[in-house]
Amino acid sequence: MERISQTMTDDMGQEYKFYAFISYNSRDTEWGKRVQRKLEHYRMPSTLCRERGWKRTPIRPVFFAPTDIQPGGLSDELKERLRASKNLIVICSPHSAQSEWVGKEIEFFHSLGRTDHIHFFIVDGVPHSGNPDTECFNPIVEQLGLPEILGANIHEKNYRWPWMNRERAYVQLVSKLLGVEFDSIWQRHKRRLTTRIITWTVAAIAVLAALAWVWTVSQPFDARIGLNEVSVHNDQLPPLHDAVVTLTLDNETKVDTIRMMDQSALFTNIPHKYLGQQVHITMSSMEDTPDYIPLDTTIALSRKMTLDIKRNPLKYGDVRFLLRDLNTEQCIPNTRIEIDGHPVTSGPDGQVTLFIPLEQQKQAYFVKAPFPLVDDTIHMPCGENDAIQKQ
Repeated sequence: MERISQTMTDDMGQEYKFYAFISYNSRDTEWGKRVQRKLEHYRMPSTLCRERGWKRTPIRPVFFAPTDIQPGGLSDELKERLRASKNLIVICSPHSAQSEWVGKEIEFFHSLGRTDHIHFFIVDGVPHSGNPDTECFNPIVEQLGLPEILGANIHEKNYRWPWMNRERAYVQLVSKLLGVEFDSIWQRHKRRLTTRIITWTVAAIAVLAALAWVWTVSQPFDARIGLNEVSVHNDQLPPLHDAVVTLTLDNETKVDTIRMMDQSALFTNIPHKYLGQQVHITMSSMEDTPDYIPLDTTIALSRKMTLDIKRNPLKYGDVRFLLRDLNTEQCIPNTRIEIDGHPVTSGPDGQVTLFIPLEQQKQAYFVKAPFPLVDDTIHMPCGENDAIQKQ
């Protein structure tokens, strides 16, 4: 059944029910439907419409057999549709080139004296290849002596993207059907495509961003905590090591150990709700006398954090030992000695006490006394139970 009953006229006053008739082979049905849809919905620039008295979608209706009548031979009904069509559009491919019915439709339309209104839309194959396997034009074209034909070809490589070449071919067909200059509508069509692509891209990015945000806020995360020593640097002392870091989250406690300063503590699968929230973090040592001052603080939790720590000045700087006589096993009181050049005097009980500033500290100190010593080196850390003995 025909979709509209209105008619259109050409320059000679001839009336037509259809703007175009699409001739195709059944294997190219999808291309036929696509061309019909493109043409019937193509919106022309409003300025051209005003100049020529067109509607915004002037190329309609377009006759396509599957939507109107059952395909078959050139019946009287099919011939009537060809007579009622202002233009003939041939979907060109090796399939249609070998189709008897496509040839008959071209021949009949040519017999109506409308050769100038035959248009070719190439979807596959090679024009004038001479090879039946690749030739896209039906032999009737040459037999009828139709003018040199190029046709709108979706495979012309004018642009890098195949879809852009297809759009260009559609606009070529539109310009031929309407008798307008190709560039006058192609430039506008490109701008419209660009606007549409930008709109789609922005919308897609917005949707993806929203989905990513939803996904992100629902996913647990890992927090990595490193250490940074802010005390006076001293190459004589070993690197800080064996720090036990404890992270407290409401009723849950996570613990990890940093063996060396260039490593970090890793806490995995933390609920996302804690990101950016204030949490309790402590750092302690595995040793009785720690290398660093224990830390107890509250900070905003992030995926990567650094804790500033300070070296314990007492471990290598608080020198304490007894000065004793090896033979008598008695303490040696009130005796002046030197510890790495620092003068000090033992107390009444033989106790030697000296604090060395952090920048001068070592792991071991040379002891000089007015008498020979069994061992003239005191190793740190040391305490009241350590002794330097006279021979």
